[in-house]
Amino acid sequence: MIEILDTTLRDGTQGEAVNLSSDDKIAIARRLAAFGVPIIEGGWPGSNPKDAEFFARMKGVDLGNSQLCAFGSTRRKGVRPQDDPSVQAMLEAATPMVTVVAKSWDFHVTHALEVSLEENLRMIEETYRYLVEEGKRVIHDAEHFFDGFKANRGYALKTLEAAVRGGADTLCLCDTNGGSLPEEVYEITQVVREAFPGVIIGIHPHNDSELAVANALAAVRAGATHVQGTINGYGERCGNLNLTSAIPNLMLKYGLALKGLTPARLAELREVSHFVDERANLAPNLRAPYVGDAAFAHKGGIHVSAVLKDPRTYEHVPPEAVGNSRRVLVSDLSGRSNLLAKLAESGVSVPKEMAGALLDEVKQLEHAGYSFEGAEASFYLLAHRLRGGQMPFSVEGFTVFVHVADADPETPTWAEATVRVKVGETLQHTAAESQHGPVSALDKAFRKAIEAFYPEIAEIELSDYKVRILSGQEAGTASGVRVMIEMHRAGERWSTVGASKNNLEASLKALTDGYAYALLKSQPIPQD
Repeated sequence: MIEILDTTLRDGTQGEAVNLSSDDKIAIARRLAAFGVPIIEGGWPGSNPKDAEFFARMKGVDLGNSQLCAFGSTRRKGVRPQDDPSVQAMLEAATPMVTVVAKSWDFHVTHALEVSLEENLRMIEETYRYLVEEGKRVIHDAEHFFDGFKANRGYALKTLEAAVRGGADTLCLCDTNGGSLPEEVYEITQVVREAFPGVIIGIHPHNDSELAVANALAAVRAGATHVQGTINGYGERCGNLNLTSAIPNLMLKYGLALKGLTPARLAELREVSHFVDERANLAPNLRAPYVGDAAFAHKGGIHVSAVLKDPRTYEHVPPEAVGNSRRVLVSDLSGRSNLLAKLAESGVSVPKEMAGALLDEVKQLEHAGYSFEGAEASFYLLAHRLRGGQMPFSVEGFTVFVHVADADPETPTWAEATVRVKVGETLQHTAAESQHGPVSALDKAFRKAIEAFYPEIAEIELSDYKVRILSGQEAGTASGVRVMIEMHRAGERWSTVGASKNNLEASLKALTDGYAYALLKSQPIPQD
């Protein structure tokens, strides 16, 4: 049985751009508990007020079968554990267990701690004995253990002996600098496993060599049964072990049982990953294994054709097992299978003889700068038009005028736009202005033109707007541009694309496609 300790709320917050409020940390702790993580390391209460506040607010909170864990360090040189503020802060957190970091590398003991090797051993043993007497389960985080073992094997093992004498029931071996190789981790973990029978052996790898997952698996093969990491691999420098990769590898590849984590809960993995990203205000990693949008996305026509026959041809696990789903991408590399599968995702059936024409159109548009991979709504509209479907409106033309501010900084620059839109047989000619630029002015003018016919557009909001300069023979201001726009309404999101040598034309194309898609969703493409 493998025991997972999640340190997203402690080690994860040490990663660049990762900032969590106390409210965020409480919400994540609750979500991790609902997911089934057995140990949730909440922070270092002795290091900052935010973590102290978190533990104070978590007292009495029911986490079901999950347990909260406080983090801290051994007592300082020459100070009794009962007189050390960091040790006392761990006790004040009132958690059933504590994780305590201690030095394993003689180089760190003498150069970072600046204490004797013997004093470091006493600091470990005395701190743990005191915490155990206070009723705590002690997890020993052997900092820099693999580097320490390679530098001075005998002393590194002595630090573990001191931890066990003090009462620690778990020896977690840390690859703190993230530079160890899987074969080293396997061999060293085996030595520790044999030297300490009956003691839980753990692994805490960092990802500086892109080997954290591999090192964790190597340690487990060598006998480790306690694994520490973070959701999405947040952490110092290049991050910690990514639990969203490690957990499914352990369960689906090795067939191991994980305490508290069932196959049914594994199906929540993608949602948990995105929940933590959302709380950290970070964009999800598109290419993250198992949980990323691209993890089960298929683009090549040969791949898609095979996957439609049997997903095992190009998928190593069923996407549903981790809460993900299969995606078919449409591009100039697509075959007919891609197009038919992509339309089928929206419940649309297209005759095979029409798929060829649609494929040719996609390839021509992509050559002109379009990209339908992330713009499913524009692809939907393209298929709709090729089938002879009617659009809810047509744009006949537009103008934009930008008023440049004078020397007075209090006078803002503003833009004015006019559009000519045809709805049925009615031609609308409207104007609008905005202090947020010409695209905003175009958006306002367009919405003004059609709102009388389609009042539901008031519910549609713009979520994101991206412009990319397209490389080609022409450079600088003569280059083409591609505009990607994301819209949302009532929890549904969709993306569109526009391309042109004129940024405003590309923007208006993407904008109007976004509105057309929303309006047509209630009028599905007719089926054959």
